[in-house]
Amino acid sequence: MTDGSSAIAFISADNDDAREAAKRLAALYGQSQIEEARTIVALGGDGFMLQTLHEHMDSGRKIYGMNRGTVGFLMNEYSEVGLRERIDAAVPETIRPLVTEATTAGGKTETMRAINEVSLFRQSAQAAKIRITIDDHVRLDELICDGVMVATPAGSTAYNLSAHGPILPLDAPLLALTPVSPFRPRRWRGALIPNRSVVRFDILEADKRPVNAVADHAEVKSVVSVSVRESRRSTATILFDASHSWDERILAEQFRY
Repeated sequence: MTDGSSAIAFISADNDDAREAAKRLAALYGQSQIEEARTIVALGGDGFMLQTLHEHMDSGRKIYGMNRGTVGFLMNEYSEVGLRERIDAAVPETIRPLVTEATTAGGKTETMRAINEVSLFRQSAQAAKIRITIDDHVRLDELICDGVMVATPAGSTAYNLSAHGPILPLDAPLLALTPVSPFRPRRWRGALIPNRSVVRFDILEADKRPVNAVADHAEVKSVVSVSVRESRRSTATILFDASHSWDERILAEQFRY
């Protein structure tokens, strides 16, 4: 039996490595009920970490991930030795999600949250035409593209990086606004904007050029407008080993070739 200050709950992704790791660790350190745990140890990859952060947003529980998946950028290295000491020495980082309101062609508005990014994608063979407004000021009258996204610092190394967007330190008060395969204006490669900004996307010629909006894993089809802002209230806490902090990961990623 462990006291509340050291209670750990182990959860795993739906793969054999993750499930077996959770069983071994629970046998070594004890398995607490999630509601009683101070720390949740998530075993899997980055996708499972995102799912865990969403599910435990605003719970006060800290999430310590260990990689039993593929990329594992948000995860710590897997080891069964000295886990309590690693958790106690880990560096906490606060994650704030994006809040998205997407209005469809039918007039319905849906609210979604994203930890990594909010993305808009063309739905058909026609390129999307999108107007971009920031804090009620139109910044781009017409972006012709396959898509565009707003990425958080936590998500800047994910799809944003694949689309040639910038990598952001986790504590940077910024969001990355990054186009996907821009056709016009051809030289526009995106922007860094303050995290207090509200970004609005209006879909031009929406009937001819339909667009879907995706917030992490949630999707709304045939949107006509999407607004994105960083939440001022909701937070999740992720733990990184002090020997392999987020800052170190960011630096290492930028020197990969």
